[in-house]
Order: sequence, then structure tokens, then C-alpha cells
Amino acid sequence: MARQRFYFSRQLCCLSIILLLALQFLSVYAEPFAHEPTPSFLDISNRTVPDYVTRYAPLVWLHSDDPFRPSDLLEHIRHTTPKVNQEPLSDLPDLDLSNLALLNNISHGLVALSSNDNVTALPAWLLGELPDASGRIVNATPCVVILVEQSPRDIDAFFFYFYSYDRGANLTQVLEPLNGFIEDTEHGMHFGDHVGDWEHNMIRFRDGKPNGIYYSQHLGGAAYDWNHTALSLKDGRPFVFSAYGSHANYVSSGEHVHDTVLLDYCDAGQLWDPTLSAYYYHLDPDSFTLTSLHSSTPTLPSTPAITSFFYFTGIWGDAQYPDDHPLQRTVPYTGLKRFVSGPQGPIMKQLVRKGLFPDEPERNSWVQWAAGVFMSWYPCCLRGWRKWVFIITIILCVGVMAFGVRHAVNRYRKKGYQKIESEFPLDDLEYSDDEVLRRTEAGQR
Repeated sequence: MARQRFYFSRQLCCLSIILLLALQFLSVYAEPFAHEPTPSFLDISNRTVPDYVTRYAPLVWLHSDDPFRPSDLLEHIRHTTPKVNQEPLSDLPDLDLSNLALLNNISHGLVALSSNDNVTALPAWLLGELPDASGRIVNATPCVVILVEQSPRDIDAFFFYFYSYDRGANLTQVLEPLNGFIEDTEHGMHFGDHVGDWEHNMIRFRDGKPNGIYYSQHLGGAAYDWNHTALSLKDGRPFVFSAYGSHANYVSSGEHVHDTVLLDYCDAGQLWDPTLSAYYYHLDPDSFTLTSLHSSTPTLPSTPAITSFFYFTGIWGDAQYPDDHPLQRTVPYTGLKRFVSGPQGPIMKQLVRKGLFPDEPERNSWVQWAAGVFMSWYPCCLRGWRKWVFIITIILCVGVMAFGVRHAVNRYRKKGYQKIESEFPLDDLEYSDDEVLRRTEAGQR
């Protein structure tokens, strides 16, 4: 009996060892393959842009009729004057990409790079440059690529596109029925125009493979997983359609509604490869230090060691013209302006994000909010015969609410106070002096 117990214990022990080894084996092979920590490309001696960044970089379709093309950053600065509250700043050196950030400390107000020319005359520098047949813009550098290392395995690649002018919408781009409320007093005037325009895509990489992409669009944007059916790719590179005038980025051609009531137009006009005319940088997310990188393509010019323009926190265009400015106009009933302020640069675009979208989206104005509410009610409640049904229903609801409030107030008054009709004889409340003295003495006893 003792021998049987010994053999049983030994078999149980062996079985336990086998199970333990099996569990360890499964735990090792069930986990994802352990990746070796990838060193930062700043540690590489030549600080080269990883080739997967350009291999999966966006290809931009410029609209065939858009006169405002990608623009050179330095050329833009040379045709502007720094101003605060419409007044030029004095005693400044010649500004370029290497010293632009000095404007941050020269005034308490927001500095605006204001056009030296009448923008309605459309000087040549506002129009930018067209790419050649290969998609390269030879005479300008309108793209800035910034790589942000979220971790050794995760990298966000931002592709910023710069245009010297943004043309806003006009009456033909306003959806029904709001287009009927706007008077075309200026015969096709565009509103929301501004000097300077920054747009961007962001691609998130994991171990050198793209996971998703973000498209900037006015105050917001759109994001897609890399395997989303809406994405169209060429040799692994996603297409981006730049909208006419506004340069908002979309995933496809055609008409796109933005801000609820406005249309953007996109088509496959001229193909631009931003990577062929770009500055490349690495941004440390903790210290916000920007470092120049070199392109992996030896035929392309290397990025100069200039970073000051990135740290400029002012706006890359004129500040909104006052109402008495000769070029300013106001759209009737809406308060929308023909010319608004230019945008701030890449440093203000939330380069450190948790997801593909910016963590703090920009807020809509009250006009945009009201237009959104109206357009959401329009199909179901404010169109045709539905409008009168809706109005009558609102009137009835308001009447019922008013009657209910009045009824409740009356009930509250009746419960809280009731008028007594009978009156007390005044004689019963009057006492003689002797009687008052007698009652006082009685009370003291």
C-alpha cells in the first residue's frame, strides 16, 4: 500500500512538472512576438528619415481650377510685414526661416505676417507654384514633415502643406435653404478669405507599418484606419484631394459638405508629391525640441538646420481687417466677414495626440452652431408643409406650458395663503390699564 502511494505521488509530481512546463511554453508562444526596442533615428549618425515615412507618404491631388497653389515658406515671409493691431513693428532685422521666432518676444499682442500688397490684386507670390510632371515643385518648399516619436515603436508623421492664400466659400457653396437668406450684394464675393493657409495629414506608424491617417478639414477633420475601404492608394501611398480655394483635405474627389451648410469641391487636377519638396524634422514630444533630418533620397536637397519658423506662434497672414477697412465686407444677416485672420503654424496643431484626431477640437462659433441646429431640423420639420405643422405644434406646446405654469402658480397661492373674510371687533382687543396691570401681576405669580 505504501509503495502504491509512493508511485502515485511520484506520478503526480511528474505530471505537475509537465503541466508547469506546458504552461510556460504556451505563455511564451501565445504572447505577441517580442520586439527589440527600436533606437531613435536621432541616434543614427546621419539622422536620416526612415524610408517607410516617404514610402507611405500622401500624394495630393490639387484642384484643376484652383489658382492658389502650394507656396514657398521663405517667399511668403519676404512679402509680408509683421504687424500688431494693424500697426507695423519697427526696428526689425530682415526676417527669414532662421529668426522668425524672435517676433514672439517683441510685442505683447499677437503678431501677424501681413501682406505688403493688396491681396485682391492677386500678386504672383500669393498664387504659389505648380508641380511638374513628376509631382515635384522645383522652385518652392511648401511642405514640412515632422516626425513625433510617441514610443520606440510608435511614430506620428505629420505632413504640413503651406499655401499663401485661402479663398473661402461664396453663395454658390451655401446649401439650401440658407442660401436664400444671403444677399449676393457683391456679386459672388467669397467670405472667410485669409492670407496664409496650413493644412496637414498625419499618418500613425507602428513598427514601420501605417495604422491610420488623419485629414485636416477647416475646424475639424476626418480619420481612417489604413485598411478602410474609403482610402485609395497608389503603390501603398494614400491619395489626398485638396479642395478648391480652401485646401481642406479629403479622401475622395467630388463635393464634400463642411460646417453643415457649405460645400468643398475636389477633383484630380494636378498631382503633387509633397515629399519631393519638403523640410524634414524630428520633434521630441517631451522637450518640444525640433531637430533637422536628412532625406533618405540622395538626389533631394537636405533640410537646412533652421527651426526658428516652427516656434513662431503668431499668425501666417493678415489679422482680420476692421469693418472700416476698404477691403472688408460683411455678409448681411450673418455677420460673416470677407477677410478673416490667417492661421497659426504647425506648432499650434496639437502635434502630440492620443489618437488620430486632435485631443482638443476647435469650437464652432454661435453662427455655425445655429446653422447646424437649423439644418438638422430642416429635412424633418422646416421644409414645405412640415414647416406649418412644426410652427403650429410649437405654438400649442408653448400655450400648454403657459397654461400649466399659470395653473400651478394659482394652486400654490391658494395653499400658501387664504383670505379670512370675518373681522375681529376692535373692542375685544382693547384693555383698560387696570386690566393690563392685573393680568401682568397674575402672570408674575
